[in-house]
Amino acid sequence: QVQLVESGGGLVQAGGSLRLSCTASAASGNIVAIYTMGWYRQAIGKSRELVARFTRGGSTDYADSVKGRFTISEDNAANTWNLQMNGLKPEDTAVYYCNAYLSTIVLGHVTHHDVWGQGTQVTVSS
Repeated sequence: QVQLVESGGGLVQAGGSLRLSCTASAASGNIVAIYTMGWYRQAIGKSRELVARFTRGGSTDYADSVKGRFTISEDNAANTWNLQMNGLKPEDTAVYYCNAYLSTIVLGHVTHHDVWGQGTQVTVSS
């Protein structure tokens, strides 16, 4: 089992900042590599959408609505990545989910996983 745990959500006024963090851990075995790290969000009544994602090998994608305001980065802590959100707007209000495509090794057997966090609420007041 692989788990992603998010932190850093909350309530902030428009124009403010928040930083979300996501840490991956394996209940058994070890995480060998994380190939893609990303953040998605889902607002009430809307579909889940990509916010930001980066892939080993250097490609980074952002939703047009967050370009120039949000930054995804890998943390110095192992298997952790962050989403720095500046200039927040009420339309950024949503549940934010982290996602990863990674591999684990248990007793020499490698398994690939597409994993989601449980979600963290971000609310931006006007």
